[in-house]
Amino acid sequence: MSLKDKASRIKFPLGATSSAPATTSDTAPKTKTAPGAMMAFANDRRSEMLKENEELKKRAESVVLIQARLDETIEELKQWEGAKGVRALDPNKISRSNFANRHVLNFEGPDFVELKKEIGNAGRNIQPIKVRPIKDKAGVPSYEIVYGHRRHEACRQLGIDVYAIVDNLDDQALFVEMERENRSRKNLSAWEQGVMYRRALQTGLFPSNRKLAEAIGVDLGAVGKAVALAELPDEVVAAFSTPMDLQFRWAKPLKDALDANKDRVFKSAKALSLNSPRLKASEVFAVLIGQAGGGGLNGSTPPSESTVVSGPSGQTATIKKDSNGKTVVNFSQTLDAEKCKKLSNFLSDLLKT
Repeated sequence: MSLKDKASRIKFPLGATSSAPATTSDTAPKTKTAPGAMMAFANDRRSEMLKENEELKKRAESVVLIQARLDETIEELKQWEGAKGVRALDPNKISRSNFANRHVLNFEGPDFVELKKEIGNAGRNIQPIKVRPIKDKAGVPSYEIVYGHRRHEACRQLGIDVYAIVDNLDDQALFVEMERENRSRKNLSAWEQGVMYRRALQTGLFPSNRKLAEAIGVDLGAVGKAVALAELPDEVVAAFSTPMDLQFRWAKPLKDALDANKDRVFKSAKALSLNSPRLKASEVFAVLIGQAGGGGLNGSTPPSESTVVSGPSGQTATIKKDSNGKTVVNFSQTLDAEKCKKLSNFLSDLLKT
């Protein structure tokens, strides 16, 4: 019998033949089929997508919440639309505007003293001024007043910061805001308004009185009268104790008097400027337009407690009553001996009647 046949007749135990393959099959990885592998990949991908969807959902909910808060904030901010913040500024770094309409006399007197006292007690100007950013001649950033010259000056004198709104404005917008704000506060005098209007016209800010009047909402006639006052010669303005006493309705009569006899008006104005005590504004006006004579003020001039007598060279004499009701005569110039003698003779004759 051949070895091949003998080997074929050998029988191994069943346990031995089955146990060895079992151990191998348990530990070795199972080979997947192509469809199985694709299903496993699809399941894994689906799980990842579900996680991503959950994350995106959470993010979307956060976006909705943030948008709601943003919308609420925007609605609140709309209430402050156009509002400007207030800053504390060094008043020494703020300059007067080229169109400043406040005369220096506004920075003295009882009204200004009271304003300064109020600001000092409060520790600051409660009502802020308005400025615009500029650069000075050296190129250093500074500010120019739009309105609030009196408050600025009060803070400067007190040595405290001035609270101000800072706004970028062009010249025309600055002029309009300054003019309107000042008219709503302590009234500007007719002369101050005229100086302001004239400067705006001279600098070409407005091409005409009409355009200026339209921009600031003022009657065209009022603009014309104010400008006419500002164009009066300095000699005439100096005849008044303060230019702020000039009135709109005096513009035309004064101009007519100058056109009729400029020399006489100038002589009278010079004498009036030297008069002590200074005459009332209405009395000065009467002398300048030639309506004050030996008979007193002309009927078209408002009545006064005093009577002004003017001479051909502008000299004046004021006849009025003092607090005791006694008549007092004041002369604008010293009387020489001859005139004193004439006055004495006149009074002697007067007292005899």
